Amino acid sequence: MSGQRTTATDPYFPANGDARYRAHRYELALEYRPGPNRLAGTARISAIAGRAPLTDFDLNLAEFKIGRVLVNGRAPQYTHRGGRLRIRPAKPLPAGAAFTVEVHWSGNPRPVRSPWGGIGWEELTDGALVASQPVGAPSWYPCNDRPADKASYQISVNTPSAYTVVAGGRLLTRTTRASTTTWVYEQPAPTSSYLVGLSIGMYQTVLLGDPGLGGVPLSAHVPPHLLARFSRDFARQPAMMRLFEELFGPYPFGEYAVVVADEDLDVPVEAQGLSLFGANHVDGVRGSERLVAHELAHQWFGNSVTIADWRHIWLNEGFAKYAEWLWSERSGGRTAHGHAAAAHRLLATQPQDLRLVDPGRKLMFDDRLYQRGALAVHAIRCALGDGAFFRMLRDWASVHRNGVVTTVGFTTHAARYAAEPLDDLYSAWLYEPALPPMPPAPPLPPSVPAMPGHPPAMGGSPGGRSNLA
Repeated sequence: MSGQRTTATDPYFPANGDARYRAHRYELALEYRPGPNRLAGTARISAIAGRAPLTDFDLNLAEFKIGRVLVNGRAPQYTHRGGRLRIRPAKPLPAGAAFTVEVHWSGNPRPVRSPWGGIGWEELTDGALVASQPVGAPSWYPCNDRPADKASYQISVNTPSAYTVVAGGRLLTRTTRASTTTWVYEQPAPTSSYLVGLSIGMYQTVLLGDPGLGGVPLSAHVPPHLLARFSRDFARQPAMMRLFEELFGPYPFGEYAVVVADEDLDVPVEAQGLSLFGANHVDGVRGSERLVAHELAHQWFGNSVTIADWRHIWLNEGFAKYAEWLWSERSGGRTAHGHAAAAHRLLATQPQDLRLVDPGRKLMFDDRLYQRGALAVHAIRCALGDGAFFRMLRDWASVHRNGVVTTVGFTTHAARYAAEPLDDLYSAWLYEPALPPMPPAPPLPPSVPAMPGHPPAMGGSPGGRSNLA
């Protein structure tokens, strides 16, 4: 694993996360009853103390009832208020020591408050889903809630057998006893707490493409009545995967799944190895295909290569937005330069008060950050030329796979591929709020054919598993 671990508190969310230790693995055992929206869980967290002894440490957890807390098998003192579980072990933990924490909790999960409304665990009409970016993970499990603290996960969920449980990672077992089923998922890749996805609902599972041909296993979990529209809207996702592997390097995880909730969502949400869409993103005419590309691209940029703290969010959203433009360019649509020019015209009419580097918490999800982030990526492409630019992208994703990065780390990396210094470009696009002039168009690569323009149809019927080729 490569990357730059930080030991500072996230400046945008100082109440979230504890930089004095790092988590190594979470094992979550959950019982969920959709009717009363009742959750009971046990978390076993393996962690490592930092450079100083720990007389106490914090986990983030919403206002659940705490049943028991253990540190290395012994009961500590603890307090739980304001979404922070502060634990004082019976004996201080030595610097660098490995330790385990066990927490038992129960209650009615609900979203945590944020400047963008409630985020995290969301009860649906019939089921639930988790959309935690940026600080919603404590709405359903205890965690060291900071993006730089990445760990492996095993998640076990027991729920009534009529429901399908989907989590990021590989399904290890599904065991039915009486009227309930326990689903166990394993995500071995280091994962930030906000990227731990979960969905519980009445879904039919379909396969997209054939993993037996050596590709990434692709699956989808869709309400049966939306399958016909879904079959067209997501038909080109396997082609997207092939293109992004060509442009960004090998897909960084073992599998990829999408879930379509049976309710509208404001925006789709990425999780590690998993993306969540709303019924409103399935219209049968590929009206949200750019979002399909956007969430897939996050698996490289944001999930595998993760920002050290939220000041660097443009490295997630700018690259995922640019992937939308690359997909358009390679699938017979508008070129990336055409998209960049349109974005530039739009941004020129809007306030010039956003800096990509450290935009501030208020503007971190502003649409201008997405557009300008993609424009900055395009400006770097224009400066490097396509050959050097795509080598730079593939190397960035490879060198920092499963790692933690910063803007300075990226600019230093990209500068190695430039024939001329990029300092002025970085200053104008990343550090200054005024919009720079539109960069000149790069030459298109002549040897790369466009992706097929017409998706194949999906076989099968709502009554069984189907293949989406």
